[in-house]
Amino acid sequence: MKTDAERKKEVERKDAERKEVLRKEDATRKEINKARVTFGVWGLIIGAIIAMIIGFKWGGWVTGGTAQEMGEEMSEVAVVDRLTPICVEQFKQDPEKDKKFKEMKGTDSWTRDDYVKKQGWATMPYEKKPDSGVAEKCTEQIMQISK
Repeated sequence: MKTDAERKKEVERKDAERKEVLRKEDATRKEINKARVTFGVWGLIIGAIIAMIIGFKWGGWVTGGTAQEMGEEMSEVAVVDRLTPICVEQFKQDPEKDKKFKEMKGTDSWTRDDYVKKQGWATMPYEKKPDSGVAEKCTEQIMQISK
């Protein structure tokens, strides 16, 4: 038969063993959780990178700078489109339009917009300088309507 002291030592030994087993299990769980968190974080990072690649490549995403450039280009095109009919109308109202058209037709195609500028047709009312975008588009339209 075991004495109280022996039983007490045996209980303490078993408690120590249980504590050791629990400590090892806890350490193992922490390692597993750490691995899961690391795997999850890397998954999020890689997923975000893939989403950005797909979004910018095929999804139509643009940066703020690109959007700004696109907006400025679109507004420039819109202004030129709206002012070109005024230029064409100024050409039509020129009393010497037939003579000037023949002169313009005789110039090289890449200098015709300069000719339109010199005639003042690309200079909008209340403006001092002609607009080169308007002159270029106006030249195209004048050549088309005068065929």
